[in-house]
Amino acid sequence: MRVHQLIAVRYLFGRKSVVNTISIVSLVGLMVSAAALIVVLSVYNGIGNITRSLFNTFDPELLIEPAQGKTLRLPPSLPELLGDEVACACPLVEESAWVTYGANQAIVTLRGVDNPDTYAQITHIDTLVAEGQYQLRTADGQPRLLLGGEVYYRLGVSPHGNMAVAVHIPKRGTHSMGYSMDEAFNIGHALPAGNFFIQQDIDARYVLTDIAFVRNLMHYAPDECTSVALQLRPGANPAKVKRRLNSTLDNMVVKDRYDQQPLYFKIFRTERLGIYIILSLIVLISTLSLVASLSLLVISKRSDIFILRSMGMTTTQLRRAFLDEGLLICGIATTAGLILGFSICFVQQQFGLIKMGDGNFVVQAFPVAMRARDFLYTFLLVMALSSAAVWLTVRRAARPTS
Repeated sequence: MRVHQLIAVRYLFGRKSVVNTISIVSLVGLMVSAAALIVVLSVYNGIGNITRSLFNTFDPELLIEPAQGKTLRLPPSLPELLGDEVACACPLVEESAWVTYGANQAIVTLRGVDNPDTYAQITHIDTLVAEGQYQLRTADGQPRLLLGGEVYYRLGVSPHGNMAVAVHIPKRGTHSMGYSMDEAFNIGHALPAGNFFIQQDIDARYVLTDIAFVRNLMHYAPDECTSVALQLRPGANPAKVKRRLNSTLDNMVVKDRYDQQPLYFKIFRTERLGIYIILSLIVLISTLSLVASLSLLVISKRSDIFILRSMGMTTTQLRRAFLDEGLLICGIATTAGLILGFSICFVQQQFGLIKMGDGNFVVQAFPVAMRARDFLYTFLLVMALSSAAVWLTVRRAARPTS
């Protein structure tokens, strides 16, 4: 160990003084800041994972949509075009609709499903039915409506009633003003089958039914749809399949889950960046105590500096001693902060000590998802900010005095 390193260790772990106390306070401040970064980012990751899983339950792995226009025609060779990596495909017809049930009404997105069993395999929607049953058509072909939970209760649907829900879809090429209901809307009726709960935005908007029911209201051809939901085989790479299908299918575009919910994922990334910046400012504030401790150390060691200079120690070596002490504080604080943050997150993962409240949440305790890159970025951030503060402080230290 070199002389300036020995001096740095001696000053940091020497006998107690006001300067040592301030150094400990600065160390604790940086440690808590690093731990806070890890904890907040990990909790945000956990919440993001749950939200994405809820969207992923409703959104298929890949979705084929028309490149232009509203509908597409399914080519007879579609199974060959999809290839072996696609396990199953389910055509969908989606349209905005006005639904009424007695005196209650709501604007919804009506999604017609071609094969309920295949759609359940793609989305697992059948496991999320809260009341009633997963039934989009009866054995004799009569349509049924599976409503999002908020739509269900907004309409006041009775689970034991036999009154049908009226579905109104505007006729193409007409406007409601100046027309009667029959002239302005295509109207159909279907009994409710039940409701499902996934995520608030979905529950308040979507109603699932048989595709033939929606095609009939829209006057679509039997091979006409607005999209096709795809389920890939285990081990298939969605990105590669997406690129292949985009280059193979004419006049169609293939979207993955990020493309299907662009606003959500953009907001999620922006919020996460904002949180990281705010916590970085907290780390920057924590470095002020480190600046204060080093400044006081330089002032209190003026006599030592004079003696060391008389013994032949150069200004550069003296600065290195104070710089090493600052970096030693930074390293110890950052490492301890990462360990503390990991410990807090691990305990929360295992025991769920901090609850989300008494509300009706998907999970009872705050979810935590630790990622190695968060630990790396936190270490680099805290070390970079604190090292810069140390360097700016000691560059003026140990100057020769006249």
